[in-house]
Amino acid sequence: MASPLVSIALIIISVAVLLLPCRAELRQFVQGTKADRSLSFLVVGDWGRRGLYNQSHVAVQMGRTGEKLDIDLIISTGDNFYDNGLTGVNDPAFQESFTNIYTAPSLQKQWYNVLGNHDYRGDVEAQLSPVLTGIDSRWLCLRSFIVDADIVEFFFLDTTPFVDKFFTDPEDHHYDWSGILPREKYLKNLLMDVDSALKTSIAKWKIVVGHHTIKSAGHHGNTKELAGTLLPILEANNVDLYINGHDHCLEHISSSKSAVQFLTSGGGSKAWRGDVSWWNPQEMKFYYDGQGFMSLQITESAIDVVFYDVFGDVLHKWSTFQRVYSAI
Repeated sequence: MASPLVSIALIIISVAVLLLPCRAELRQFVQGTKADRSLSFLVVGDWGRRGLYNQSHVAVQMGRTGEKLDIDLIISTGDNFYDNGLTGVNDPAFQESFTNIYTAPSLQKQWYNVLGNHDYRGDVEAQLSPVLTGIDSRWLCLRSFIVDADIVEFFFLDTTPFVDKFFTDPEDHHYDWSGILPREKYLKNLLMDVDSALKTSIAKWKIVVGHHTIKSAGHHGNTKELAGTLLPILEANNVDLYINGHDHCLEHISSSKSAVQFLTSGGGSKAWRGDVSWWNPQEMKFYYDGQGFMSLQITESAIDVVFYDVFGDVLHKWSTFQRVYSAI
């Protein structure tokens, strides 16, 4: 017969096993809205170059636009620190490329960040560390997570591990895959979690954010791995927008097969690649091969999207609407 101590130990182990999830579910955060339940925010990507390549100029215009729109938050679509991420939590690049650049009062709001492939070339855990939040309270970066903002729900996804070439042909780059391997299991669980979260979402609008493109006419083009695995999930769950960076441009592509709109905001610093592929003009709503950023204003009945260049000039506008039903 087992002793009382052994029995208690077995019970503790059994409870611990029951509490361990079969996969790591996505963490959720709550984002406040304005009194009328509306939300305004900016989106910038591919930016972290210590102010070079017009990063500082884009930041100035973001500040001015942010003030006009009274923004509630900022989204980064990844490649936060070039060329090789951060070396650790004490890397001066964090302050030199983030804190000291985005200094406008309107930009002192919560930043929600995803990782890009350049971030994976450094110490990934550094960007995920709460130490950085201690240095700059605006910073929040996780591999994948959800932000609930009442009428809109954001699903932030870690897209770099989907791309085969970073594993099969990394060239002379080192990628920090700690926390990712075994890759197949990581991706399977992530896709399951995203699908489940989208299915159970009751938000009026659903927006998915990742670093890599799904559809793009830019230098990197389509990401076939995401088109084959993630896109069917977005379409099946009536996602409204997929927002990404990776291509250093500003871009809006619609879909002939679903209502998903594909928005690229990767013009936070270095741009002007000059290689743009032909795209069906019925789907290609806008393409700009230069620096800039994007704003979104969301209400219960509409989303208004605006793209801006490095001078703050408006390049493209687009809106979509949903019918609002009043309670009887």
